[in-house]
This record gives sequence, C-alpha cells and structure tokens, in this order.
Amino acid sequence: MHDAMTRRSSLAALAAAGAALGQGKRGKSAGSVPVGVATTDFRDQTNQSLAEELKSQGVRHIQLFFTQKDSNYWKYGARSDLQNMTPERAKEIAGVYRSAGMSIHGLGVYVTLIHPDPAERKANLAYFEAVMKLGEHMGVRTFLSEMGHYQPPGPAPRVPYDWQDEVWKAAVGTAKELARVAEANDATILLEPIYRSVLASAKRTRVFLEEVGSPRVRAQLDPANLLEVNDLEEMFAQLKPWIGGIHAKDRKLHVTQGVAAGQGDLDYRKFVTLAAQHAPGVPLIIEYAGTKDYRAALAHLRSVIGELGLTEG
Repeated sequence: MHDAMTRRSSLAALAAAGAALGQGKRGKSAGSVPVGVATTDFRDQTNQSLAEELKSQGVRHIQLFFTQKDSNYWKYGARSDLQNMTPERAKEIAGVYRSAGMSIHGLGVYVTLIHPDPAERKANLAYFEAVMKLGEHMGVRTFLSEMGHYQPPGPAPRVPYDWQDEVWKAAVGTAKELARVAEANDATILLEPIYRSVLASAKRTRVFLEEVGSPRVRAQLDPANLLEVNDLEEMFAQLKPWIGGIHAKDRKLHVTQGVAAGQGDLDYRKFVTLAAQHAPGVPLIIEYAGTKDYRAALAHLRSVIGELGLTEG
C-alpha cells in the first residue's frame, strides 16, 4: 500500500511539474478562456496574408503548421525536407504573426513514432529535434504530435497493430527518448490521443504518460478525437494534470472524419465549462477549419464562451 501511495504521489508531482513548465509561458485568469486557430488548413494563404486575416478577426493565439504557400513543408505522419526552412526564415515567419499581435502556442510535427523499423523511428526522432531547433529560433518551445499510425502489409492481424503488446513497449521507449531530446532542447511535447491509435482513450493516454515519466511529455487533448470512447468528464478527469493544449473541433458519433466546431455531436457548453475549470490558461485551438469556414467555427466557440459568462483570453 505504501509503495502504491508513493507511486501515486510521484506521478502527481510529475504531472504538476509538467503543468508548471507550461504555466511559465502563459498566465491564468479566472473566467478567461484563450482562443486560437491552427494554421493547418490555410494552405491557400501566405503567412503574411494569414496573419492579417486572423488579426482582422481578433485571433490572439495560433498553433503553427508549415502549410502556408510560402512555407509548405508539413506532411501528416511523415518527414518533410526542411532544407529551405532556415533559422532565419523560421524567425521571420514567427515575427509575422507576433507583429500581428499573436502568440505561437506550438509547432505541429506529427511524425509516425510507432513505426516497426527502429531506423525509421530514429529518423523521425531526428526530424522532431530538427523542428525543435527551428522552434528555438522562433521563440517556440512547445511541439505537437500524435504517436502516429502504421498499417502492416498483408492481411489484417488478429490484434490491431496499435494494440499489440510489443507496440506499446516500443511506443513508450520512443516517447522516453523523445523526452530526453526535449529536455536537451528545453522543449515540451504534447501528444494527441485519438480513438484509432495507440493513445486510444483518455485513460490509456494517462497511463502512457505515467509510464513515460517525464514532465516534458504531456497531452494535447482533442475531445472530438475521443468522443467515441469517452465522455467529456472522463477526458478531463483522466488527463487534467497533463493537459498542455486543447483542440476545438467536432465530430459526429460513429463517423470517422472530424468536422469544424459546431457541426458535430460534441457538447460545446460542457466542453468549454470543463476546459475553463480544469485547464485554465490553456488555449482552445480551432482545428479542421480554413479560410472558407474558420469564421463560423470561431463564432460558435466564442458564442458558447459568452453564453457561459466567460471572457476570451
């Protein structure tokens, strides 16, 4: 019993240390909910035009993905050639958004960290570190990813790849190595769970983060990704001390594809209430929306914040 209590105390302290790392970069304000936008789906914009567009809508926070016309380097689940993304260019891009009054909450990486080939995992870790180095020049120390997806060749295995015993062990080992890289680069990694992955539920994500055992590796909660397997209360109860970022998109139940905020079955009033209560100061980042539809998603989120008597941070 004493050992179990000691372990729980240690894990609580670990999660608190991770939260402290994040709190050093953002302020808490009771009743205030920071709102931002992920740049992923704004592929028709340059960084300058996007900064001007978002500024016109009062957006103050972004998660930056290198997907704009003049910085098109990001590929979901894969490495990109960063040769032309020099430190000077990266710093310049960050300056464009900051000059427009926006903070950069994090940089999107999203490589595959569960690939069965050790050489491929090593290459992905090296790529992750290369993005961390760019982030240093940009004044960004938070980096976002999933553990990724892998489909073995041939007939489908009896146990899905993501749920195989050895894959879990390898994933924990890779995340521990990523934590060491993050520590060396004064960085924080936010891993995003999704129900069709290794991190398939809030509890599984919590257990994973506890096994990794580093305040440098935390959670990017996306409630729409877990809507199929967890209630909102469960998500926040399991991940509360680990949450370093939150995505605000939506999903219809029993449908694979996510949608923009307000177009699915996610209870946004409950979502925003729990986020304000359990993750104060963590920005809610609009995702799965681009130039044509982000304003509607942003309006939906802001409307809910107002209805709850909260203010936008």
